[in-house]
Amino acid sequence: MLTTPLTADLVRGALELEPTEQGLLPHRLPARARAQCADPQLAMAESQPSGVRLAFRTRATAVELDTRPTKRSYVGLPPRPDGVYDLLVDGALTGQSVADGGDTLVVDMATGGLERRPGPVATLRFTGLPAREKDVEIWLPHNETTELLALRADAPVEPVPDRGRRVWLHHGSSISHGSDAASPTGIWPAHAAALAGVELINLGLGGSALLDPFTARALRDTPADLISVKIGINLVNLDLMRLRAFAPAVHGFLDTIRDGHPDTPLVVVSPILCPIHENTPGPGAFDLAALSNGELRFRATGDPAERATGKLTLTVIREELSRIVAHRTAEDPNLRYLDGLALYGEQDHAELPLPDDLHPDAATHHRIGARFAELALRS
Repeated sequence: MLTTPLTADLVRGALELEPTEQGLLPHRLPARARAQCADPQLAMAESQPSGVRLAFRTRATAVELDTRPTKRSYVGLPPRPDGVYDLLVDGALTGQSVADGGDTLVVDMATGGLERRPGPVATLRFTGLPAREKDVEIWLPHNETTELLALRADAPVEPVPDRGRRVWLHHGSSISHGSDAASPTGIWPAHAAALAGVELINLGLGGSALLDPFTARALRDTPADLISVKIGINLVNLDLMRLRAFAPAVHGFLDTIRDGHPDTPLVVVSPILCPIHENTPGPGAFDLAALSNGELRFRATGDPAERATGKLTLTVIREELSRIVAHRTAEDPNLRYLDGLALYGEQDHAELPLPDDLHPDAATHHRIGARFAELALRS
């Protein structure tokens, strides 16, 4: 087997590759952004390589990848499934694997305690690839921080040449990050990108779509042919701001993006349906009764009457985003609004309810991705 150095031209979807003692750690926010926020939730989310993949051209029939993933385990809940690596050959899903090894982060949601348990390096092996020149992609688990250590193949490996595909840069919450999707190419942004034939850079950050200025600057500074920002659910379930602050924060976020992308098509996407927060403000919380039965579910703890004092709900956010975009389009014809209910609404919920009352399942990710491709990437 030939060892190929892991270099930036083999990695797509990351904004930065941090050198480690043994390899590279992909990040989806640059170091300057990470330095401006000490939130451990953001640190975990941006280091999970949602949408990040190795991409190379080769005649190899066998490929090996050494990684050190960080898996999560929650005290009192059933074990989480291992993160999945998807192998694509010329764009078609050809194989899947999980990493048998890596570190484990044990989370006690009752106390907030964290314990890291070190583990061995994991080696993934994909064999039986066609013996011809081909594009190969290995999509990293969207929900496991993954340090890349070594790449080997039984034939030389080269970067995939530029095919001139449009680059789609997306930002959103844990739903865009891929929560409850089955595999990294099954998250709705990856599915939408595949259907539309675009290159994805996914800044879906679980629990962290909060109109942070450093995220806006990361979007501003990243080359793209199309940008979308999905705003709302995290602002409600963290109870982060009131209506008075919301509209100026959205304007400022969009202004910053426009500083680097003055004419790039930009889509503002409002939240998909989430019944617990449609008319009930946050904060959101774990459903302790469900946790006691070993089940993960969420609930809204606010009072609907608090809307009168400026607390945000999803219906309020949709109304405001629609109004903001309508106001800005007079001077920004490349800006448009997409109602999240067109991606997942009441009829969808009746057929495919949210399993934990917050995140879509694998089938719903595919539905949202297909609709987004049709409504925003192909139009």
